[in-house]
Amino acid sequence: MNIQPLINAVRYKLRYGITVEWYNFWYMALRCHQKITPQVASIDETIRIIVEDQCSVSRFGDGEMLLTNPDKEIGFQKGNVLLAQRLKEVLTSHEEGHLVCISDTFENIYRYNRKARRFWRTHFFLYGSWWDRLLLPDRLYYNTFITRPYMDFASKEDCPRWFHQMKAIWKDRDVVFIEGEKSRLGVGNDLFDNVKSIRRILCPPRDAFDRYEEILNEAQKLEKTALFLIALGPTATVLAYDLFKSGYQAIDAGHVDVEYEWWRMGAKRKVKLERKYVNEAANGKQVSDAGEFYRKQIIAKIY
Repeated sequence: MNIQPLINAVRYKLRYGITVEWYNFWYMALRCHQKITPQVASIDETIRIIVEDQCSVSRFGDGEMLLTNPDKEIGFQKGNVLLAQRLKEVLTSHEEGHLVCISDTFENIYRYNRKARRFWRTHFFLYGSWWDRLLLPDRLYYNTFITRPYMDFASKEDCPRWFHQMKAIWKDRDVVFIEGEKSRLGVGNDLFDNVKSIRRILCPPRDAFDRYEEILNEAQKLEKTALFLIALGPTATVLAYDLFKSGYQAIDAGHVDVEYEWWRMGAKRKVKLERKYVNEAANGKQVSDAGEFYRKQIIAKIY
């Protein structure tokens, strides 16, 4: 069966508007597409095992899956053959002490708001076969929404508990942020107020994987007791795995800081933040100065 005309129609409707009738039609069509429904641990269980076993974390969302194809690209990372190979390697890895996290959107999707449901149904309609090729039906994956526990959920009642639980991951630790130049984790909020210390390695805001070896080498100069929290798009997925293999605890922290800001604001949509880069918000690239205290935390710049 040639489904390309239907896929093209869906893309057109996504760009120029979707009626309720059309949305229901293609949702019924895509339900026949997905062959593997993976087992994904809850956010609570994922946080618990990270805290208790000091696990490292690599996360896979729609962007990481797209970049398993070297011909694809996302807003801040172009695809290439090596990145595609490394992402596949990490997704199919099975190492004790390293968690592979994926989005918990394969079933029970009404936990999420309408916009998120539409996004993930469309994604699986277009790329569900890609997940089928790389996921194992009898494996337990962990939950990538540990770093996105607010905006996409229909109910926000669990958000305070999740953020509180997450703070135990870095409590009393010497933390090193590996982040994009203007990501600025923790600036202006109290998410990391319980750490022992903070250092920062600043990396390119776009195409960070092009400087991958430099970033990895800089991180490996530090003591093994450091906890790396990485906010660097798909590069973080691979970097957390390689640092784990080198004897560190490293967590792909993604958008956790931005989600925390939105939760504190009670934001109903993804809005720009004054002092940090938000690629998903209008005018989110325009940021103000982060202050001298932030600058003193920077130990390296790779961009």
